[in-house]
Amino acid sequence: MSEPDLTFNYFNYFTEIEEHFQRARGTSIFLLSPLDWALLESWKNGGVPLEAVLRGIDLAFEKWRAKPKKTQMVNSVAFCAQAVLSEAQRMAGGEQPRPEKSDAPPFESGELQSYLGRNAEALRKAGFEDAAASVEQLLDGPLDDLEDLEQRLGILEQKVIAMLRSRQTEEEALASRKALDNQLRPYRSKMTADQLAMLERQYLDRDLLEGANIPRLSLFYCH
Repeated sequence: MSEPDLTFNYFNYFTEIEEHFQRARGTSIFLLSPLDWALLESWKNGGVPLEAVLRGIDLAFEKWRAKPKKTQMVNSVAFCAQAVLSEAQRMAGGEQPRPEKSDAPPFESGELQSYLGRNAEALRKAGFEDAAASVEQLLDGPLDDLEDLEQRLGILEQKVIAMLRSRQTEEEALASRKALDNQLRPYRSKMTADQLAMLERQYLDRDLLEGANIPRLSLFYCH
């Protein structure tokens, strides 16, 4: 699939999926797990349209509710992985219309400045002075080219992750891998090899950042 089109107002991608899953599940009090967030990131990075994810969630819950016997509640977005992939393939094949572009600005006035400032402060507290300075340099320039800004933040985040991984001990890496395997085990059969590889990478990257108290830098986390 192609890269997400940033001319679409997709910067609320994660929020919309989280809220839609909660509604489909029938409860507003439900926190997504680290595995869920990693899965959402893998969909976003893989160019899965927001509409495909929302439709896939609905279809997965429709099938679940149609079952005469339900052994357990749906407690992970990963339960919907197959349905989401099917919907994405249908949209790519032209079987479903794509949503119209939104002319509304994706961020309110001052929202980007506050977001970047908070991230720079968090990076500095974590000991990443150079990365913090790089974020602050972005604040000094124009913030109207969101695609360019997102790319720069993505490159910077990957540099930070690479540094964190170089400092990780074998024991820490093994513990993170075991935690991933435990969460992913029930859903492996619902995903392709490519999906699993991307999901595992996103989970391990997220785990590194959270362990260092460093937020995600992507604009998709600005909301």
